[in-house]
Amino acid sequence: MTPGVRPLIAGNWKMHGTLREAAALAEAVRAGAVAEALPAELLVCPPFLHVQVLAAAMLGQPVAVGAQDCHAAAKGAHTGDIAAPMLRDVGATYVILGHSERRADHGETDAVVRAKTVAALAAGLVPVVCVGETEAERLAGQAEAVVSRQLADSLPDGFAGVVAYEPVWAIGTGRTPTEADIAAIHGTIRAALAARFGEAGARTRILYGGSMKPGNAKGILALPNVDGGLVGGASLVAADFLAIARAAA
Repeated sequence: MTPGVRPLIAGNWKMHGTLREAAALAEAVRAGAVAEALPAELLVCPPFLHVQVLAAAMLGQPVAVGAQDCHAAAKGAHTGDIAAPMLRDVGATYVILGHSERRADHGETDAVVRAKTVAALAAGLVPVVCVGETEAERLAGQAEAVVSRQLADSLPDGFAGVVAYEPVWAIGTGRTPTEADIAAIHGTIRAALAARFGEAGARTRILYGGSMKPGNAKGILALPNVDGGLVGGASLVAADFLAIARAAA
């Protein structure tokens, strides 16, 4: 981890959970966070429908609530989309942007992610901007080049948020890069952030995502420049999510 930077463990719930299930999961996470002094900040990002209810329930509690996407416009004729000010209005404080599933399923480009990041910052949300290579790109030796390009093109000037490295081929597969591979990419990200944003970039939190679970979290979170995790499947089980948070010590 980066010295002096408190780690962040963020749960991306993706398209899972009824409102009752989401409320129960959030309450279990909250209870665990209250019961012990965890070494990491906690963030849960439920589907849009549940953000307002969970944000109200977590008000004043040691669990932040965020969303999984937002539109680049503050309002307008964009059927089915959600604007960043709307999310902030109902209590969200973070938003995940540029996740590989959004890039693949919805054709989001770096330019689109950049515009959404600008909108999130303007609305007072902390953007969690995702970058990561495909398996073909890694096998071709292009992982660091791909991630560097995504950073350059997805982050606006004056960026103040979080970066998450998620190797696309590791998301939801149970496969993870080696710790050496993770450290190398996080080092590349840190160097790029520091070169562009100075001291702020040197202290920007960089999360690792991609099949993080209780069994591998401690080793990954101990690596240089790994300042937390963006957790998928394991975030849907409160005990696993809390165990990952404990591993950040």
